[in-house]
Amino acid sequence: MSKEIIRCGWATKSKLEQDYHDKEWGIPVHDDRKLFKMLILEGKQAGLSWSTILAKMDTLSQAFDDFDPAILITYDAAKVEALLQNDGIIKNRQKVTAVINNAKAYFKICEEFHSLDNYLWSFVNYQPILNAWTSLEQVPASTPLSEKISKDLKKHGFKFVGATTVYAFMQAVGMVNDHLTSCAFYRSCQS
Repeated sequence: MSKEIIRCGWATKSKLEQDYHDKEWGIPVHDDRKLFKMLILEGKQAGLSWSTILAKMDTLSQAFDDFDPAILITYDAAKVEALLQNDGIIKNRQKVTAVINNAKAYFKICEEFHSLDNYLWSFVNYQPILNAWTSLEQVPASTPLSEKISKDLKKHGFKFVGATTVYAFMQAVGMVNDHLTSCAFYRSCQS
């Protein structure tokens, strides 16, 4: 008889959530393209559930040219209108145009800090913050650090990067380990 894997409570509702939790969430990411993609996806989540984003992940990636900033900065008004007709994405004009805007901001960050990775991880001294939560109720929606990063991202031109969005991003890309201590993946995300 196989032993059931203990996961964080939010990741028990669907196979999609379980797979994301087990294979991606909280694992430190240092690839600029993946960091950019996750920042965009977290921004698209604003006002929606993460399960909605997970369900649309493939369609979103396809519609937005795999979130390649070099391609995204070439999008024009006609491309925006075409995207708004795509039933597979979140059809919110502000969120669509924010993707293009954020691609431009991405290049400014890379020019100033050499990479998005260097810029973002500098906020945590290049090491994940290790929390030791025992229940989901203890996990904050935002922190003073996510507020600081949010303000700095906005200063650099990013949109849809409020403190709550930024904290969810930090969790997703492993800048902070918010797996519960009882979760089977807590220890594996510490390095």
